[in-house]
Amino acid sequence: MTSFSRRLHLNAFLMTVGHHEAAWRLPESDPFAHVDVNHYINLARIAERGKLDSLFLADSPVLWNSIGRRPAGGLEPTVLLTALAGATEHIGLIATASTTYNEPYNLARRFASLDHISGGRAGWNVVTTAGVDAARNFNLDELPAHRDRYERAAEFVDVARKLWDSWEDDAPLGDKASGVWGDDSKVHPPGHAGRYFQVAGALNVPRSPQGHPLLVQAGSSADGKELAARYADAVFTAQQTLEEAQTFYADLKRRALAEGRDPDTVKILPGIVPAIGSTEREALALEEELDHLIKPEYALGQLAQTLKVDPSVLSLDRELPADLPDENEIEGAKSRYTLIVDLARRERLTVRQLIGRLGGGRGHRTFAGTPPQVADAIEHWFAGGAADGFNIMAPVLPSGLEIFVDEVVPILRERGLFRTSYEGRTLRDHYGLRRPVPAVR
Repeated sequence: MTSFSRRLHLNAFLMTVGHHEAAWRLPESDPFAHVDVNHYINLARIAERGKLDSLFLADSPVLWNSIGRRPAGGLEPTVLLTALAGATEHIGLIATASTTYNEPYNLARRFASLDHISGGRAGWNVVTTAGVDAARNFNLDELPAHRDRYERAAEFVDVARKLWDSWEDDAPLGDKASGVWGDDSKVHPPGHAGRYFQVAGALNVPRSPQGHPLLVQAGSSADGKELAARYADAVFTAQQTLEEAQTFYADLKRRALAEGRDPDTVKILPGIVPAIGSTEREALALEEELDHLIKPEYALGQLAQTLKVDPSVLSLDRELPADLPDENEIEGAKSRYTLIVDLARRERLTVRQLIGRLGGGRGHRTFAGTPPQVADAIEHWFAGGAADGFNIMAPVLPSGLEIFVDEVVPILRERGLFRTSYEGRTLRDHYGLRRPVPAVR
């Protein structure tokens, strides 16, 4: 057994019937499972069987793209995670919620409630929301500027943390003899007055088991990394190469240190989309089958939208045109735009080949191999200073998650990389993080 001074963190990123956009077309897949709570209960129990740290649900307050492309729409994640809390005992439950189109009081209450219901297993993936279509669902004509969205996000998190700390832990008394249920002197309304928010009163939920739900951040632009360095307990990121991942890892750890934080308390988890087979040929065949099922007309439109170009300038059997917009001209998803363009340029991919790569993981690293090869890939980045763990994005669900849990996780355990049992009760326990102490009153 290899000896490591630290342990991997593994999160199961659950998306409909798999991260590959054509997974729903496989004979094994139920194209309507993405709105079936039992589908997610099954996935959550598989992930918990593997002793994974957490599971994660993405979300956006807009219906993206044509519904012809893949299973579209989805259940609101904090509602769904409440159901999963009752069906599991240990695994962490992380939901995406936008700071652009929510208010701190309601969202802080929602996550505190989920933390109580789950016994301390809630996490919030803090995002800003790009795209004018989302803006127009919320009384806006145009997308707020990138910098404005992140400044609002920072104040949003500050207010949420004040609300979570507005009750001291021992404010509830339940003293039947004296007839005093709680101590009013231990409730502290935030009285916040800022640029974006005015929030006067204390939260109407007592302080939750974790104090603060685990905070996750998933943007890799300069503004996103700044937000992560200040607030995030875990960072979900997309990196294509070891060198890029090492650079991102070192940069974010330095930024956290500059914010006065211990860099070891910020866990960085790149995404990996593992197509797993009993042989390498079998894994590559699965990857090829899925890519063959992509409908290029849908994917081409999505790629054009991401690149901010007219679809007519993209030719399936040619490389990307030379005159694409500069990242500075992109107001939404800057880091993902740059990742996609760099990937295409570096590997000289045709548009058709790029569509295949993005169809599997939307810019996250795709990998086809046997269970030992997947374990090798994970260990290489973990030992090489590129990751504290991984966001496992099975291309097909539930089968891809089952084979990861049953055949890859045991190898990681044999190598001394991953836990054999849960050692704590809360999501913060799983990530080796302390419970936040409220600010001195």
